[in-house]
Amino acid sequence: MWTYPRVLAHRGGGVLAPENTMAALRKGFAMGFRGVEFDVMATRDDELVLMHDDVLGRTVAGKGSIGEINHRDLLAMDAGRWFSAEYAGELVPSFAQAADYCLSSGIFMNVEIKPVPGQEVRTAELVAQFCKRLPAGSVLLSSFSLDALRVVKQLAPAVARAWLVKSVPDDWSQTLAMLDSTTLHAQAKTLDDSVIAVLKAENINLLAYTVNGPAQARALFAMGVDAICTDRLDLIGPDFFNNP
Repeated sequence: MWTYPRVLAHRGGGVLAPENTMAALRKGFAMGFRGVEFDVMATRDDELVLMHDDVLGRTVAGKGSIGEINHRDLLAMDAGRWFSAEYAGELVPSFAQAADYCLSSGIFMNVEIKPVPGQEVRTAELVAQFCKRLPAGSVLLSSFSLDALRVVKQLAPAVARAWLVKSVPDDWSQTLAMLDSTTLHAQAKTLDDSVIAVLKAENINLLAYTVNGPAQARALFAMGVDAICTDRLDLIGPDFFNNP
């Protein structure tokens, strides 16, 4: 059974605040969200930060790989100016900072392990060691990387994990069994009632991403999807499942 919030704020604040920042987490919280999704990546010196892209340039000015930068340098970089002048000076947060805020605020964390290419195992080791110290039920780890999820299973077996896919593959059952998981996260536009029915018949927890329209959200919930992740916090509120 899905025991987490039914609607998660994508990258903290969706399109209403700079992604993967403390400002985004605060925005989601202020709008009533008690479930959040964000990305975690490792720096050169084995520290964890909130970051989606493995190279600088889109949300943080500069060039180079996140895996080649020390965390102290990265944590001093502006992660808000790209979004708007209002958020200029918003810094890149560490995973520890984000986790502390979420735990103190009662926010459930769906943490996507987002490795720099080639650093899947190393990143997962760091995330698993960190998350095994968190309170039970406070975090769900997801990843496209099966290598990363295998590491989490080995090092932090009590921490919930989900396989993140674009579309549900034919081998979903075998792969989830290998991961000792019953949770899939799939791209919303690839899901239909027949796929969802097969998964739910096998008691698979299913989260759909990224759902940005109320009509799509209503349809997915009606078909049996357990949870959605949204950018449009202004259109799909935290209690949308109960009040569509």
